[in-house]
Amino acid sequence: MASTRSLPIIDISPFLIDNATPFALERCATTLSEACLNHGFFYLTNHSVPASLTKQILDLAHTFFSECSDEEKLKIRRQDVGRGHGDGARGYQVIGDNVTQGRRDLHEAIDWYRPIVNGEGVSGTDLWEFNRSAAHEQSSIKAKSDPGFRHRLPPYPLLHGINYWPSYPTTFRSVYEHYITQMLDLGTAVVRAMGHTLALPDPETFVKATRNSFWVMRAIGYPPLPPLTSTPSSPSPSDSRPSSASTDAGISCGAHTDYGCLTLLLADSTPGALQVQSRSDPSEWINADPIEGAFVVNIGDMMERWTGGKWKSTMHRVVHRGDKMRVSVPFFFEPDWDARVRCLVGGGGEGEKVNGGEVVYGEHLIGKVSGNFYGGEEGGEG
Repeated sequence: MASTRSLPIIDISPFLIDNATPFALERCATTLSEACLNHGFFYLTNHSVPASLTKQILDLAHTFFSECSDEEKLKIRRQDVGRGHGDGARGYQVIGDNVTQGRRDLHEAIDWYRPIVNGEGVSGTDLWEFNRSAAHEQSSIKAKSDPGFRHRLPPYPLLHGINYWPSYPTTFRSVYEHYITQMLDLGTAVVRAMGHTLALPDPETFVKATRNSFWVMRAIGYPPLPPLTSTPSSPSPSDSRPSSASTDAGISCGAHTDYGCLTLLLADSTPGALQVQSRSDPSEWINADPIEGAFVVNIGDMMERWTGGKWKSTMHRVVHRGDKMRVSVPFFFEPDWDARVRCLVGGGGEGEKVNGGEVVYGEHLIGKVSGNFYGGEEGGEG
């Protein structure tokens, strides 16, 4: 059942400026604490990311999903470890590739992760040229990539490949890479506020654990769900639904929690799609409809572990029954690859028992990403 209730709104500006008053910092911390404790989700305003940039991000994603041919999209398709340039995670996913709770999600997407070597990445056209060339050493891709790539030819371990970028629109990569720098700054401000809110012995604890954030970013295209009584048509290349997991024609992305630290979601104006499970009544789903100029933010499983369960990551899902493509671009601000995440609130004790002991984030991530594409229970969309 969908609810008309709304989520709290947090003004993060005091943690983005150097001269904020103690009163402004405390007011932000108090509202943030209540939002994390009672919802695990909130809207973030006054975040300093220009509206012109967020508009570009959404417009470029809409253009890619709506105007690019299947042939162009498949040039940057995610591949399994050991196949071509695949690292099992980075790249384009056709409808049905991503798995949540054992069901194929009804969306297409591109996934990017923090580069293993700064500046690494390749366009779809160059990747296509590389893959058709038998002599890797002579491929033009190497001259167009970071020099470090010359020592990083495939096969790649899981999550340790290179990012794939669309060749069209031509400005896609440059705009998105600029956006990433903005989101890293914003993520740092939010986790700094969280450290202040929790009154940790070192308020910068979360900042220090995310200095080299192994971030993840997705651009997701959600086609409208078909009527529940309709008969599925033959799939196109961008609508491939492997038989190892079933689909659910009533859900665009199945209910899940995010497995990292913090998610900053940018979405188009489509209402009634992203739904957040009520803490007080699990049968109630609260619509997290977009608010102009705001990000939808939620805490993930690593923040729940850090707080010993004081703050809990919240189940959410996507049910898109609009009449046109919905686009969202979630940015997952995560711990460092080698960050050790354990309960920091209340000295451990019950928090450790409930949420487990210490984990190394990179090891945790490998297990979760494996589940995304190989029949597991996790998801990561909004």
